[in-house]
Amino acid sequence: MTTLAPVRAPIFRLLRSELRWIYRRPRTLTLLGLLALYPIVFGIGTQVIDDPVQATRDQSMVATVAGNAFMLPVLVLSTTMVFFLPLGTTITASDALAGEASHGTLRSLLLAPVSRVRLLAVKAFGVAVVSAGAALTTALIAFITGLIIAGPDNLVSISGSTLSVGEGFWRVLLATGWVIVQMWAIGAIALAVSATTEHPLLVMASVIGGLFVFGLLSQIPVLNWMDPFLITDSWNYIVDFLRDPIPPDNLVVGLLRAVCYIVIGYSLALARMVTKDS
Repeated sequence: MTTLAPVRAPIFRLLRSELRWIYRRPRTLTLLGLLALYPIVFGIGTQVIDDPVQATRDQSMVATVAGNAFMLPVLVLSTTMVFFLPLGTTITASDALAGEASHGTLRSLLLAPVSRVRLLAVKAFGVAVVSAGAALTTALIAFITGLIIAGPDNLVSISGSTLSVGEGFWRVLLATGWVIVQMWAIGAIALAVSATTEHPLLVMASVIGGLFVFGLLSQIPVLNWMDPFLITDSWNYIVDFLRDPIPPDNLVVGLLRAVCYIVIGYSLALARMVTKDS
């Protein structure tokens, strides 16, 4: 009697299925819609509140957005990465494992002819794509909004130099890539928490609450020895992308810190997945 061996599903089919499942959820589409609308509202708001001004060292960061197409996308990224982008990343990560467990579908996935390492990789891919897509959508719409409001001739760094459209666009892409790595770090930690519980709300409360705690700890001078361990400690340095030339030191430190969180988060998630009862 011939025994049929289980057929391993092609990885690309698994990835496509995961993305289709994620982007069919109404809350994912709602969050992306809000992130797409935010830079438009932000840009129009600065134009209405303030007269157009040129960027100089003596003016506040928000005031320089009006009339400056280069400031808007970076400032929008700096504000959304505090809450909205981490929220979207955490929601996706919480649904990836904890949500599946709460609906009873994770057990079926663990029994399917898909290794747990591949399953975690597919879930991590979905979280990474959503967070990257959200950040990229927000930045591109903000850049286009800035060009429409201020014009292509008003791309001015906070150092006072005028950039071309191509150079400004490249700077925005660099800033977006830096933010995406920070969100991947949040996603890795969220997946680690998601692998340990069946309650998606607990994942969101833990991760978002932890980010707020990190922000508070970074404001206490006596606890400044903890700063190198706080992922949020580098987020203020995103404004360095607005300088000419870009000072790399703080940005590289923030990038390396995020990579450490990614390694730790996915290591914990993998350790939990391989020992998880089916």
